[in-house]
This record gives sequence, C-alpha cells and structure tokens, in this order.
Amino acid sequence: MAEPHRLHDNAASRHLGAVSPTAPTAGASQCGFPVRKTISLSARAGGGCHPESMTTDRNVLGEKLESCGTDPLTGFYRDGCCSTGPEDLENHTVCAVVSTEFLTHQASVGNDLTTPRPEFGFSGLQPGDRWCVCASRWKEAYDAGVAPPVVLAATHERAVEAVPLEALQKHAVDVPADPSALT
Repeated sequence: MAEPHRLHDNAASRHLGAVSPTAPTAGASQCGFPVRKTISLSARAGGGCHPESMTTDRNVLGEKLESCGTDPLTGFYRDGCCSTGPEDLENHTVCAVVSTEFLTHQASVGNDLTTPRPEFGFSGLQPGDRWCVCASRWKEAYDAGVAPPVVLAATHERAVEAVPLEALQKHAVDVPADPSALT
C-alpha cells in the first residue's frame, strides 16, 4: 500500500510531500499546495471521501460528494476528494479536468502546477488530470476565458461561495473514474 501523503507549504516550494503517518501537519495555506493533516490512503477504502465528513459532504448538485481523482492524488486532505473544512482557507473545492490553457494561465499568475518536484513527491499536472482547484483560481481562469471542464458530482457545494453555479454548469463534463477508458 502507498504511504500516506500530506502537503508541504513554504515560500520556496508548495508541493506534495510524502510523510510518515505520525508527521506533524501545521502550516499556512496558499492556493495550490496548502499544509493539511495526513489522511491514510487506507481510510479511502470503498472510494469514499474525507472520512470525517464523507457522510455530510455534498456536491453542487446537492448529492453525496464523489471522488475527484487519485492519480495524481488530489484534494485538500489528499484523499482524492474535493472535501473541505475550516482549515481550508482557500476553498479547494472545484474538481477540474485541467487543460493546457488552464495550466498555462495558472503558471502566468504564479500558480505553477506543471513543474515536477520529485523532492516533494509531486510529478506535476498534465492536461487531462483531475485536480481539486481553489474556487477563486477556477473563477479567475473563467474570467480570463480559460476555465477547465468541471466534474460537478465531485465539486463540493462550497465552490458556489466563489463561483456562480451557472458558470460551473457551463463547463460541466462527465468523466469516468478511469479516463483511459475513453477511446
């Protein structure tokens, strides 16, 4: 089984890092790679979301929040879901299928999501990856005309605090859990 993951955040680097199950997890948050508590991948058995809220987290459709993606492992809690909580100050709640245009735009505004950082276990995102992005970053891309597609069933209801539901719906796509199944 894979080792649990958490995020590492400081001014020099904001990327995923593997840690032991008992590692401390305090730190400030910046959109893209905030520090969070460690969630064991085994806690996701059955494909559920953040174990502490999987029975209450709802998506923008008012239904149970579905998983966004595990390859790469995404989510504020690195549990594959766009779950959120009081410590998620940046609202990492939009499940996006990142596009080249979105990734280029994000890099241009200081949110480089493509550069691999192996020292933190982060391989960088590629077009087609499913990733929980900050609602404000998605809205910024929307305003710039480069918003990526959104998986509504995996987008947390808190996303509408920063993004109108109509904007998310305009960019909605159905993406299977295994996009390689698309031919």
